[in-house]
Amino acid sequence: MDNMKHCFNVKYPERIKELRQDNDLTQKEVAEILKVAQTTYSQYELYKRPMPIECLMILCKFYGVSADYILGFTNKK
Repeated sequence: MDNMKHCFNVKYPERIKELRQDNDLTQKEVAEILKVAQTTYSQYELYKRPMPIECLMILCKFYGVSADYILGFTNKK
């Protein structure tokens, strides 16, 4: 998966971590919102596991940002 990260310049692990920290949330709190285990959410931030589209949609609504922002296609939230 690490090779894919460099090929596609994957930004979402950095963006979801940044959004979580900017909102003073723990991984456990975000994991509860997504209805996943804290270890699973941690793997999303570390890009050890791909994040499902359903989680992306939930995070976009929760943080009030676009999917393009989380995915790194734009810097405009």
